[in-house]
Amino acid sequence: YKIPILKFECDKISLFDKGLFFMIEKLFKNSRYLVFLTIMVSLVSSVTLYMASLNIIFHILSDFFTNPTVKPLDGQILAVNLLKTLDILLIALSFQMIAIANYRLFISNKPAQESRFLTVLGIKDFHDLKINLMQVSMIILVILFLEQAVEGGANINTFLYGASIAMVVIAMVWAIKSLRH
Repeated sequence: YKIPILKFECDKISLFDKGLFFMIEKLFKNSRYLVFLTIMVSLVSSVTLYMASLNIIFHILSDFFTNPTVKPLDGQILAVNLLKTLDILLIALSFQMIAIANYRLFISNKPAQESRFLTVLGIKDFHDLKINLMQVSMIILVILFLEQAVEGGANINTFLYGASIAMVVIAMVWAIKSLRH
């Protein structure tokens, strides 16, 4: 068997090679539509989490009004439940950012700057999307620490958990500063 070898002689490419290049180029151009899978999964995930958050908030509020808080422990439980709901909402926002940015950056013929959502977030390209997702991730980590601090109180486990989250946040801040240059 002979393996076809591409020969470049004075910028002349055989018709077979041109056909192969054309097929590869067409394949790459059409493969961007596989991003639709990511967009749809992200969009459905976002909507599902937003709806779940609304349901959770409704139940928290109905429980709050039917059984008003009378002890400090009840207030802590309410705070933890609200923090967990905020955590879910931020994850939903992350999925929404991924869906909209991927659509604008890979599928739409309009530039990302024409999207008010992306403009407000300062997302002009995939690089900016990564930075924004890291920023949201840092907020989620801080919320997870606050949940732990409220639930567990001041103990060595909370301190170690906070220290580990702090190291991750510091690394992310350093990475974001490096990416912005």
